[in-house]
Amino acid sequence: MNREMLMLVDAISREKNVERDVVFGAVESALAQATKKLHQGDVDIRVAVDRDSGDYETFRRWHVVPDEAGLQLPDQEILLFEAKEEMPDIEVDEYIEETVDSVPIGRIGAMAAKQVILQKIRDAEREMLLNDFMSRGDKIFVGTVKRLDKGDIIVEAGRVEGRLRRSEMIAKENLRNGDRVRAMIMEVDLTLRGAPIILSRSAPEFMIELFRQEVPEIEQGLLEIKSCARDPGSRAKIAVLSHDKRVDPIGTCVGVRGTRVNAVTNELAGERVDIVLWSEDPAQFVIGALAPANVSSIVVDEEKHAMDVVVDEENLAIAIGRGGQNVRLASDLTGWKINIMDANESAQKQALETDSSRKLFMEKLDVDEEIADILINEGFTSLEEVAYVPISELLEIESFDEDTINELRTRAKDALLTMEIAKEESAEGVSQNLRDLEGLDPELIPKLAEAGVHTRDDLADLAVDELTEITGHSADDAKALILKAREHWFAGQE
Repeated sequence: MNREMLMLVDAISREKNVERDVVFGAVESALAQATKKLHQGDVDIRVAVDRDSGDYETFRRWHVVPDEAGLQLPDQEILLFEAKEEMPDIEVDEYIEETVDSVPIGRIGAMAAKQVILQKIRDAEREMLLNDFMSRGDKIFVGTVKRLDKGDIIVEAGRVEGRLRRSEMIAKENLRNGDRVRAMIMEVDLTLRGAPIILSRSAPEFMIELFRQEVPEIEQGLLEIKSCARDPGSRAKIAVLSHDKRVDPIGTCVGVRGTRVNAVTNELAGERVDIVLWSEDPAQFVIGALAPANVSSIVVDEEKHAMDVVVDEENLAIAIGRGGQNVRLASDLTGWKINIMDANESAQKQALETDSSRKLFMEKLDVDEEIADILINEGFTSLEEVAYVPISELLEIESFDEDTINELRTRAKDALLTMEIAKEESAEGVSQNLRDLEGLDPELIPKLAEAGVHTRDDLADLAVDELTEITGHSADDAKALILKAREHWFAGQE
């Protein structure tokens, strides 16, 4: 039987044009799988085949793990102190082996063994092809549509296949067998049979790579695409920066008579591209990203990472875009939340904020309206700013002397301390079942308590907009938290 094994190895090696060692490895794996079936539990088996004689030995082995780690796989692991009793010199991550009876090839059948071996060979060939393909460093996969697989499209490039999922396609495209396709290589998943290269035509990275291929100045380092936002197949925005003052970033990306940008647009089913000049100044960047709308003024809120952008009536629809597309893409491109409003809305919001700050200062600092308005006009909006900004900034206010400033700072600090104590006291009334709710940030408990939310049922009864107003969460996060709070209502129901 050992001579038969050598003949089988030689035949497969010649037939598949692979090294004998690869085939021997597949034989060892096949014999190990067969041996495992004779043992209870998920044991670890190793088979060693002599490359010259065909003789083979079989071992059961245990992985040595640290004593403090404990046994995660009892059938395959052994603690270090136990292993040292058998082999004093052994270390963690080494193996202890014990010889066990070998399975004759006849037990698993020559044909069954051959099938396992051939599968191993196919896997090895597949991995080798993939490694060769990926070693080229290509970012874009170019191939032809081979077939459909459960809604996904399998794209073939030579002997390598990629998988373009429905969610990663451009919505209005209708790809058919034989069509030529270009797509971005997003990842390689070896657990997927047949087509392990995951592709995308809707990812922003794909547009960036297309521009890199069309615009040599990007590859040369003269230009850089800083960010990209897409509504695949409809519209996109890219932010570009020039590292050479002699190079116009927007004109270079557009190309002579629009040749470069049109090449990208044609590849992406007519997706229109706005090219925006990137700026270190977030406000200037947002103004550029909202083009073609003209911005009248802009207010930056660093704490909320948001901007209030004021446009006139003529530009309001342009700034928002059809279905909110323009402002949404601008927000994705810049990373800032953008609130579009006209002059009247801006004035109303500013008046409300001013009134709120005035009431806060008058109540908590115990000052009259005149002093409160002076603080507001100097740009102060919170008690924290009054209490902790450098005293030099307060001394620059002509209307206040040093004694007044020190008194205001003291009152602000006392008010903050009083408010913090009140928060802690209100949070004491929050039930343990709410505190233990999975996904609830402990820092939110005082906010919930202040809003009268003390139990899990109180939270479950809230509407999404009510919770977002209390916590500042996004609508999706607020919805998820409310659903989590409602789970116990349906426990045990089918």
